[in-house]
Amino acid sequence: MENVYDIAVIVINYNNAGYTIECVQSLMEKSTSELSVQYIIVDNSSEMEDFQTLKAFTEQLDHPNLILFRSQLNGGFGAGNMHGVQWANAKYYAFINNDTLMIDDCLKHCFRFMEITPEAAVCGPQIRIDQKRQARSFGHFISLPKIMFGNTLIESGAFGRKPSRKKEYAAPVEVDYVNGSFMFFRAEDFHKVGGFDTNIFLFYEESDICYRLKKQGRSTWYLPGARYIHFEGSSHKAPIAIKKELKMSMLYVLRKNRGYLNFLVARYFLVIRYFFSTLVKPKYFPLLKACITGNYITDSLKQQQVIHKEKAGVYTCMPKTTDRQIS
Repeated sequence: MENVYDIAVIVINYNNAGYTIECVQSLMEKSTSELSVQYIIVDNSSEMEDFQTLKAFTEQLDHPNLILFRSQLNGGFGAGNMHGVQWANAKYYAFINNDTLMIDDCLKHCFRFMEITPEAAVCGPQIRIDQKRQARSFGHFISLPKIMFGNTLIESGAFGRKPSRKKEYAAPVEVDYVNGSFMFFRAEDFHKVGGFDTNIFLFYEESDICYRLKKQGRSTWYLPGARYIHFEGSSHKAPIAIKKELKMSMLYVLRKNRGYLNFLVARYFLVIRYFFSTLVKPKYFPLLKACITGNYITDSLKQQQVIHKEKAGVYTCMPKTTDRQIS
């Protein structure tokens, strides 16, 4: 099938319509008209009031290239984005968190870089916490040394030199993976590796998919020349549960990509670590318990999600010019 658009932008909403609306408006304001862009918003089974706010915005906007899709199930980051891919018809996919605002024309910057860098499968711009301070825009693949010794030692050259995440760069840098809040993929590469692993509810999806692309001989690049603001963690309201989910995803990706032995060593390392942490901060006991029992992906928050057929149908809200709804 011939691509209709240059770029398909996919944004997930979960009970944060205000963020999503500002993100989409920011993208439309900052993006050049030289490129054809398809906008796909996936609502991950938000409360009806939040969804209706988003639906009203899309209807009022009446943009010819915008789609709003409502899922009946919150399947997390990977599953939500994979829902959006089903509607995408573009040469490139831009997966962008709803809690972001564009400072520059990031879509054009990424598009131009990918067009002249055929070996690149994915790239990502620079994150700013505000207009002045840089955040961690890229990371290093999850590994046993990283879990045990942290990024500083990884970047020192003891385990193979990696680019420093704290350094300011002037030119594009090849990295292990870019931050999941803005990932710009060549659609062909995304398809070849099967997209995001939907077993993961939250965290480490970007590390996993970029690792799989690396094994295929495809590269990932950080582009410091374009910037965006990320209001990180705007939808996280259960710190211990989220930390448990983070460690769970980390161990899952480690076992999947590095093998069972690495997983086992990392798991018992975390048991020892959280045993001593719990002595000082008892609130970390759930993390210790999870690591003792294995902290397997089957205990994910994803398994607590329910299908809300009684709350709402599945909507595909398009502009009035192409009015369409599936209920």
